Amino acid sequence: MANLEPITITTEEDPSGILAVEVECKLLEALRQNVPPSDGKPLTLIARNLQADMIGGLVGSTSYGWLLVKMLWVAEGLRGQGLGARLMAEAEIIAQSRGCHGAWLDTSSARAERFYIRLGYEPFGALTNGPGEQPQGHRRAFLAKRLIEVLPADPGSSP
Repeated sequence: MANLEPITITTEEDPSGILAVEVECKLLEALRQNVPPSDGKPLTLIARNLQADMIGGLVGSTSYGWLLVKMLWVAEGLRGQGLGARLMAEAEIIAQSRGCHGAWLDTSSARAERFYIRLGYEPFGALTNGPGEQPQGHRRAFLAKRLIEVLPADPGSSP
């Protein structure tokens, strides 16, 4: 076992996200050594208007048959007009083309949770702060959706 004595752990500012990307790349590299190996691929969708301004985006990844939606953003003035649903639908189509059978995400926004439920996502868990825990009443919901219908097993076939 390696000697951990000379190792230091520090908090480092990462405003550009470069360190986070590096950690994720190293993790994905390690996961490719798993059995079965990870087939992890990033997925980034950007919506732009005619002036090429970014008006929405989705950041996620696909791995082990699942789409993970990490972030979905739509410019405030364009919310409620279908752009978020279009980004989600496009991500789901790409995920299916990569062999994904499901998608999952988490959110701390009750409004976003209702949006995802309207898109067919179903809650499968939540983390809720209890009395005296800060911030009081905070809740993170976890939701998932099947992208392809799972066919029942043929009763005549053996497992």
